[in-house]
Parts: sequence; C-alpha cells; structure tokens
Amino acid sequence: MLRAAGVGLGDEVVVPAFGNVEVAEAVTLAGGLPVFADIDPVTYCLDASAVEAAVTPRTAAIVVVHRFGRLADMARMLGVGQRHGLLVLQQGESEAPYDEVAQRRERAGYLDAKLRGVRTPDGGDGHTYQQYVVRVPGNGRPDRDAFARAVRGRGVECRVPVKTPVHRLPEFRRCVALPETERASDETLALPVDASLTRREMQRIVSACNALGGLLQPAF
Repeated sequence: MLRAAGVGLGDEVVVPAFGNVEVAEAVTLAGGLPVFADIDPVTYCLDASAVEAAVTPRTAAIVVVHRFGRLADMARMLGVGQRHGLLVLQQGESEAPYDEVAQRRERAGYLDAKLRGVRTPDGGDGHTYQQYVVRVPGNGRPDRDAFARAVRGRGVECRVPVKTPVHRLPEFRRCVALPETERASDETLALPVDASLTRREMQRIVSACNALGGLLQPAF
C-alpha cells in the first residue's frame, strides 16, 4: 500500500503507536521511517493536532487507523494533509452486517446503563462496537490487570486491547511523549459485546464488573 502510494527511502510516515505493530512494519518495509503521534483519548485514533505537530519537511504520508469501531476525525486529518501536501491513508477494521452491528449496539447500550466503577466508551456517531473498550480507573496498569484477572475469575472473558504501545517495542523504541497513548495502554480493557451474547451472559458481565467497582475509585 505504501510503496504503491509512492512512499520510499527516507520518507517519514506519521502512524499511531496505540495499536498493531503491522502499520509501523509496513512503513519500514517501504523504506520509510515511522513517526509516532498521540491519540484522541475518546476515539483511540490519531489526534489531528498531534499529527500536525509531528510533521517535518521529510513527512510524506499519514496512516490513520480506525479503532474498535470508532472512526477517526477524517475531516481534520485530511485538512492536515492538504495544508502540508501529505498523502492520507486509512486502515479500517472489517465491516459487519447491519443486523450484527445493531445487536452489538444494543448490548453496548445495556452495558453503558448498567456498569459501575469503570468508564464506559463514548459511543459517538457511527460506533459499531467491534470492541467494547472501557477504562479501569485507579493506578493504571496494575489496577487494570488486577481487575481483568478478577473478572476472568468470575467467568467473563476480557482482553487488554493494546498490551505494549509500538513506540515501546525494542525494534521501534522512540523517545517521544505520547501521554494519551500510554494512559490508554495502561487503562483500557475490552469486554464482550458479541451479537451472540444472551441476556444472561450480559448480566454476568455486569455482575462480575460491578462486584469490583468498590475496589477502584474513579480518577477524577
């Protein structure tokens, strides 16, 4: 994708560090240098202001990754691209049938109304809830990991969506300040929201999470 778009040796490409390593690897394979920018804490997608701050005369492109069923602010991102003459590429998650999305939204709405002790996602326009990602407040990763273990111990599957941001991996280690990326990596947890979940299973998720709500106080 990047080579076909004209990205080559020495070109900088702005990418997110919150997510899969494959995007940064693709930049390297094309001969470019991945430059990491911070994310919007609501959408978990690249923040347009952070992207613009990362642009240099060597920047050739921006790769925007839509996350968890939320879309990035493409109007602002395309504006950055136009101002600096940059290629703006998008990487999205696979689309699901309308009925499946509708059911996931219904289950997400149930969790939004019932969960306590975690910060539920901001639905926003068009959220398809490919993942239902909450924030576990407290002291970051230790509290989130303890919460996840306790929820699993109550029979509810959950997973940490991004265990290590890409800029912290040995092959891409960068000395760059990405506070929202770091915070999201430490606090986020994906709870089940599959269309196949029954009412009883949804109640089990709520019961397991809410039983721990008193252990963690929201960090306001």
